[in-house]
Amino acid sequence: MSNARKLGKVYLVGAGPGATDLITVRGANLLAKADIVFHDALIDPAMLELCPQAIKEPVGKRCGKLSSAQHFINKRLIDATHKYQIIVRLKGGDPMIFGRADEEINALKNHHIEVEVVPGITAALAGAATIQQSLSLRGVSRSVAFITLAQGTENLGDNGGQKYPIQNPQADTLVYYMGRKDATRIAKQLIESSSNHIGETPVHILEAVSTKNERHWSSTLGRLADGRANNWFDSTSPALIMVGEALREKLITKQTEELQSSSAKFDNGLQDRLILADGRRSA
Repeated sequence: MSNARKLGKVYLVGAGPGATDLITVRGANLLAKADIVFHDALIDPAMLELCPQAIKEPVGKRCGKLSSAQHFINKRLIDATHKYQIIVRLKGGDPMIFGRADEEINALKNHHIEVEVVPGITAALAGAATIQQSLSLRGVSRSVAFITLAQGTENLGDNGGQKYPIQNPQADTLVYYMGRKDATRIAKQLIESSSNHIGETPVHILEAVSTKNERHWSSTLGRLADGRANNWFDSTSPALIMVGEALREKLITKQTEELQSSSAKFDNGLQDRLILADGRRSA
């Protein structure tokens, strides 16, 4: 009879967009049972209070700062399964959206380690909830794209150079993750090359969404291209850039009025009724 110890199981858990109470019930229950938790850099310390019994290991990545290499994180997860039974890899947002979950899943499966993914609320959905506007809108937006321009050192071409930049997706509503440094360039490129995004297209930027430090800047793609948001950004906070006609507040107002009256006529006054000022913030 073999005395070999059974390997532990790894759970990739989505922590949600930031607020502690936006983690799923399943995720919170796993934290309460975990032997060890490997967590991202942006996890709210209050969320780690959900696992007082667990060993806590920070392994997150921050742009421009010293951080753990992905292959090292993979190795630590594998090694942990030889010592512990319940291992939680706590990731910001949803593990499957720009969370490099595939690399960790493949590394674990290659070592015959059981792994389970627990989804979380991604920042784009939390951002839409914050400004109370849908990313999709009947008759206006039938498609949504999540984009990031960030590339790790692993995503280099065979010749050591970066691959060609990702082209602008042909979606009605665009949500850029980790786009602070490229905000002006993103806006200019969209105006120049996109068929459905122009200078007057609405833009919402949210920092530290769902947390007590949340801030909101709303304006137009043209003003973003002019660099109007450059001095507004906080370099210490994660930023989300949302672009699209579905985010124009007057459209919500117009459709509500149409639903209330079957004989409603188009009101030209709606064109100028609601102007989004640069630098509007909400906490």
